[in-house]
Amino acid sequence: MELVFATNNRHKLAEIAGMLDSRFRVLGLADIGCTEELPEEGETLEANASQKAFHLFHRYGYDCFADDTGLEVEALGGEPGVYSARYAGPGKDSGENMALLLQKMAEINNRRARFRTVISLVRGGEELLFEGIAEGEILTSGRGSGGFGYDPVFRPAGYDLSFAELPAAEKNRISHRGKAFRKMVAYLLGEPEIPADTITM
Repeated sequence: MELVFATNNRHKLAEIAGMLDSRFRVLGLADIGCTEELPEEGETLEANASQKAFHLFHRYGYDCFADDTGLEVEALGGEPGVYSARYAGPGKDSGENMALLLQKMAEINNRRARFRTVISLVRGGEELLFEGIAEGEILTSGRGSGGFGYDPVFRPAGYDLSFAELPAAEKNRISHRGKAFRKMVAYLLGEPEIPADTITM
């Protein structure tokens, strides 16, 4: 079975392929000749993931999956949420996004937040959604140089380090994205959920 992952990241493709067995062949956007920017016009993570997956399915005819991720801050009513990548503007600058978030949080004591990933899996025109959540809080300043996006200002629950300070393997083990992908892989393999330490995405 061929599955298209809505990404051009070869590392991500290899990691997902490694989690599946020989029944599955995972392709990326480049493998199917998709060079267009996929639509993301939804108001929710679910809508964006779904829109990307169905766009691929209808345009290229492959079973496929797509994901969308957002940071949801409790005191800001769920902001930046679906607009996480372009919070400070269309330039999608991570530094500017973090600066705006810290500015808005400057006088707020409730720092609770969560990262949430939603995967839309479309097979034969039928859709299933898989969700992964990492609970934590927003720090008062950025820490660490690893990861990407808001990782320097997010401290996952139960840890003293930010996502950007955690070793990559540990971050991936507890991450929202890892949890969502493990759920999808478990479904595709028809097995119980894969142990958390088996994903290195």
